[in-house]
Amino acid sequence: MNVPLLDIRGLHLDYNGKDGPAHALRGIDLTADAGEVIGIVGESGCGKSSLALAMTALLPRNAKVTSGEVRLSGQDILSMDASSQRAMRGSGVSMIFQDPMTAFNPVLTLGKQLVDFQRGTGLSRAERRTRAEEMLERVSLADPVAIMGRFVHEISGGMRQRIGIAAAMLNHPKVLIADEPTTALDVTVEAQIIHLLRGLRQDHHGAIVVITHHLGVVGELCDRVYVMYAGQVVETAPIDTLYHAAKHPYTQALIACDPANLTQKTRVLPTIAGRLPDMRAPPKGCSFADRCPIAQPVCMQVAPPRVDLTSDHSALCHMVQP
Repeated sequence: MNVPLLDIRGLHLDYNGKDGPAHALRGIDLTADAGEVIGIVGESGCGKSSLALAMTALLPRNAKVTSGEVRLSGQDILSMDASSQRAMRGSGVSMIFQDPMTAFNPVLTLGKQLVDFQRGTGLSRAERRTRAEEMLERVSLADPVAIMGRFVHEISGGMRQRIGIAAAMLNHPKVLIADEPTTALDVTVEAQIIHLLRGLRQDHHGAIVVITHHLGVVGELCDRVYVMYAGQVVETAPIDTLYHAAKHPYTQALIACDPANLTQKTRVLPTIAGRLPDMRAPPKGCSFADRCPIAQPVCMQVAPPRVDLTSDHSALCHMVQP
C-alpha cells in the first residue's frame, strides 16, 4: 500500500491565551499524493493558516499540538527536533506566504536571500546564484540579474509574488504550500499567478496544497478540496463533485455566495448569516448549526458523524445520507 506524501491524522491544535485555549484545529485528517493538487477552503478564522503552519512546523510559541501527526513521506515532522525541522523546510516542505512583502528581509537584497535559501544543497555560491536566476526566469520575470540586486520594497506586488513562488520552488520541495497566493493582487495579476501556478504543476512532481477562500482559484488549480469550518474539515470531495454535488450545508452556502453564480442583477450580494463560534468554547453539537438553514435539534446537542458518500467524498453532518 502506497504511503501518502503528506498524511495528517487526528490533528488537534490549541492557542493558549489569557482567557484559556482556543481550539483552532479539531481532528483534522488530510492526505496528498505525489503529483496531486489539493485545495483547502473556508472563510477567515476557520483554521486554514494554522493548518499551513502545522504542515511546516512553524507554529508560534503559544500554539500547542494536543494530539495528532503531520507525516511527510511517513515521518512525523512535529516530533522532529528543531535542527531536523530546519533541514526539512525547503526540500521537504516549502511555503508561498500570503504577503511576500513581509516574507523577505527588507534590509538584504533579494539575490542574497535567494542564494542563502539554498544552503545545505551542496552547491557552491556561484551555482546557487545561477540557480536562483534560472528560477526567476522560470516564473516569467524579465532581467533576473537586475532583480537579484534589488530590495523587496523596490518591486511591484505581482513581481514580489512571483519571487515568493521562485523562492519556495528553489530546493524542489516534496510538498509545496501556497497560502492565499492571490489575495493581495488585482484581478489581472491574479490571473497571471494562477496561470503560472498551473504551469509549475507540470514541472513539480511532489504534492501542492493551495489554501484560499477563493473558490475560483480552487476550481482552476485543484484535484480535490477540503472544506474547513471552525477548525474541522466538514466536507472533502473531488473538485467537480464539490461544485456540482456538494452535500454539507456550509459548502452549499459558500458556493451560493460566489458572485460568479449569480444569474440576475442584484444590489445585495449573498452572504452566510451569523458568525463563527467562539473557539474557546466550541459548541458540543455541530459548529455550523446556528447558521444552518436545515438544522434540527440533534444538530445542537450531538457532534455530527462523518458520513462517507463515496470512496472520495465525505461530509460531517447529521442531515447527509450515504
